[in-house]
Amino acid sequence: MTILAMDTTAKAASVCLATEEKIIGEFFINTALTHSQTLVPMIEQLCKNAGVSGDDIEAVAVNAGPGSFTGVRIGVAAAKGFAFPKNLPCVSTSTLESMAYNLLGSDCVVCALMDARCSQFYNAFFRVTGEKVERLCDDRAISLSDLLLELQGYSEKVVLVGDGAEIAFKGLENPPRNVALASVNTRTQTASSVALAAFKRITNGETLTPAELMPVYLRLPQAQRELNKRLNINGG
Repeated sequence: MTILAMDTTAKAASVCLATEEKIIGEFFINTALTHSQTLVPMIEQLCKNAGVSGDDIEAVAVNAGPGSFTGVRIGVAAAKGFAFPKNLPCVSTSTLESMAYNLLGSDCVVCALMDARCSQFYNAFFRVTGEKVERLCDDRAISLSDLLLELQGYSEKVVLVGDGAEIAFKGLENPPRNVALASVNTRTQTASSVALAAFKRITNGETLTPAELMPVYLRLPQAQRELNKRLNINGG
């Protein structure tokens, strides 16, 4: 099966064509350009360079969240738009879980972190053993102090990944000695890891119709939170 995978949940954007046997091709860009400017041209150029037409693509996978609210919406909308004409099966992957696939072949606990602002991080823990990824907790928003307490509960090697990894590592006053930052080339979410996570879901029958594919938010956008706060103050 050939799938088109994409990620636009943070500053970087990437698209990937893959089968169960190999990564056919991947484009990755981390610039000041918006995802609305880069995503569709990357898909078109990747397909052209790989000699893959729209008819060859059998499924679409996307990191549906957590992440930047605008970025998540752009990625999900693009995936739905690509899948709708032929009603292709869609796969919704967790941004945090997909990053654990960056460390395939390792033997460690992956602590996936995205900067959620307001002194919080989107976070989840995964245990990677060779080619196996095991989820250890649900995706959630967590404070730096609570994160440190959880990190102290692991005795094995823990690797921090994600756009919040360096921020969190620098913010930990006394990080446990078994905690390390992932290398730059494995720290950021990528569409190839989305594809790897998606194939596992496809094997388990966890696909969606284009209409069912939706963004996954762990909390309300900041504007809505501020509005709710003002309404509560005005009401009380």
